[in-house]
Amino acid sequence: MSNKKYKIAVIQLNLNDIAENNLKKCISWVRDAAAQGAEVISLPELYSSHYFCQSEDVDNFALAEPLYSTSFTAFSELAKELGVVIIVPFFEKRMAGIYHNSAYIIDTDGTEAGLYRKMHIPDDPAFYEKFYFTPGDLGFKNNPTKKGNIGTLICWDQWYPEAARITALKGAEVLFYPTAIGWHPQEKEQYGENQYGAWMNVMKGHAVANGVYVAAANRIGLEQYLPDTPGIEFWGASFIAGPQGEILAQASHDKEEILIAEVDLDLQENVRQNWPFFRDRRIDAFGEITKRAIN
Repeated sequence: MSNKKYKIAVIQLNLNDIAENNLKKCISWVRDAAAQGAEVISLPELYSSHYFCQSEDVDNFALAEPLYSTSFTAFSELAKELGVVIIVPFFEKRMAGIYHNSAYIIDTDGTEAGLYRKMHIPDDPAFYEKFYFTPGDLGFKNNPTKKGNIGTLICWDQWYPEAARITALKGAEVLFYPTAIGWHPQEKEQYGENQYGAWMNVMKGHAVANGVYVAAANRIGLEQYLPDTPGIEFWGASFIAGPQGEILAQASHDKEEILIAEVDLDLQENVRQNWPFFRDRRIDAFGEITKRAIN
């Protein structure tokens, strides 16, 4: 049974460092979030390294880790010590030649409440994720924890209403989106405001359409690890939205921050009673949604 109220947090960080340093940094920030009252805490996408998908380079596979190794051990111990739920996005080595962009959901006793593998994999300039990640095969999941029902999607999943809908229909009260998204510096002046606005608006729409809380945890900072390239300027702006799309907490574009907001299940139920979108869905008419295109 979920608590009627609980506090969630997203942590916005610069993660342009080596794995050992990023791990220490994230542990420290999770401690700070817990000290501020957060009960469910999410880190940004691929927390343990710089965003290596700016290039296609087989050497980057060395950044991956097997299930239940370094990241799980460290954050399992931390979750148990602090009595919090921690969402830990990491680069998973499943076997030789198969890798995933994944996230652990670790419960308050240090056990695994769930594992999510990113379902939608982009392939855009400087976001060459298809080279590294096999699409997820675990589906969209609600993860019951001792604090609440948690749904975790990852970054590119943000743009797909089907992913949010299915996760919410399975009982998730909050949709967490660990994220690594930013501007191409040479495009920022012309397109930056619209790109950032679209990113935020589509997730606020998921909150409204499903009557759920939405929490996005992004990176900050210019990551320019490749010579003679502009790199990516991660735009930060992490946020937490309520079930009517209202912004409960909003981060800056360029500072490391912790955002905390309260999940109120009585409010969520009231919103769904007054805006009964689930009641009025025409599930008898939605069969075509599974087609790639409708000619």
